[in-house]
Amino acid sequence: MFALAAGLLWLSLKSIPDVEGESKGEFIWKTWERSNKWYLIIMGVVAILSHLFRAYRWKMLLVPTGNKVSLGNSFLSLMIGYLVNLAVPRGGEISRCYNLLKLEKTPVEVSFGTVVAERVVDVLCLIILIGLSFIVEWDKLMAFINTLPFSSGGGGIYKWLIVGGVGIGGLIAAIYFFRRNEKLKKIVLGFKEGLLAVFKLDNSFVFVAISAIIWFLYFVMSYFVIIAFPETQVLEFSAVLTLFTMGAIAMAAPLPGGAGSYHTIVPLGLVMLYNLPKGEAIAFVFIFHAWQTFIMIVGGVVSLIVSYWIVRWRK
Repeated sequence: MFALAAGLLWLSLKSIPDVEGESKGEFIWKTWERSNKWYLIIMGVVAILSHLFRAYRWKMLLVPTGNKVSLGNSFLSLMIGYLVNLAVPRGGEISRCYNLLKLEKTPVEVSFGTVVAERVVDVLCLIILIGLSFIVEWDKLMAFINTLPFSSGGGGIYKWLIVGGVGIGGLIAAIYFFRRNEKLKKIVLGFKEGLLAVFKLDNSFVFVAISAIIWFLYFVMSYFVIIAFPETQVLEFSAVLTLFTMGAIAMAAPLPGGAGSYHTIVPLGLVMLYNLPKGEAIAFVFIFHAWQTFIMIVGGVVSLIVSYWIVRWRK
């Protein structure tokens, strides 16, 4: 995964047009210097706010399982999860559950079930966003999709048949081991309890509203970053929505923090859909992703230190 991310980053950097007497790093740095730092600071504040809402939503999901946790510990665990995701793709989903175990004694299998339930809700939100993007930018997006490698060529049905066969085989094996292993059965039942917690909420409307607020704040983050750069200030609302959706899809790729996939897909969209110069588009995306990653690293490291001292103080 790291090799793939590094390869995609290298290809993206290589795509920046050569400027005489200026390295690619200097080109990106000049783009950073032209940015409005106040908008980037506002974006950071909005990012932390979105994480707080996500932590509260996770706290809500844990209540039906009989585990009442504090918002502070939920937030600390969530930020540690983001930090771990930068090193181990999807490893943060387990690490935040383990951190919550240390802070709140919440069983990992139960909290992990709620995390999966969260992800299902997020996928639904992403599908809605993709649908909105196609409504407002149908012609541009269809033209963009037709240029992608996977949009042409045969053999697609066979690939899906192979994936389906492997999935069914894995399911049969899982059922077999589940029936013969009591410890595994306990873990699976705990996971199921957490997963189904979304159907046992006291106030489903609040949960849906918070989910909508989280994704709205994600959009606001993208908006403030886009208006922070002279090259992208000219983009309209529909363009911001489309690029935000493309970025969300890129971040969902199983790569460290979306590195590589984000730097490949989003610049391509900026160039092909909105005619931005390739160099400026790549530099913008590098800075956007780096700033986002910096916020996650700082928040994650601080949360890790605070969690460590809380556990130590209790002992």
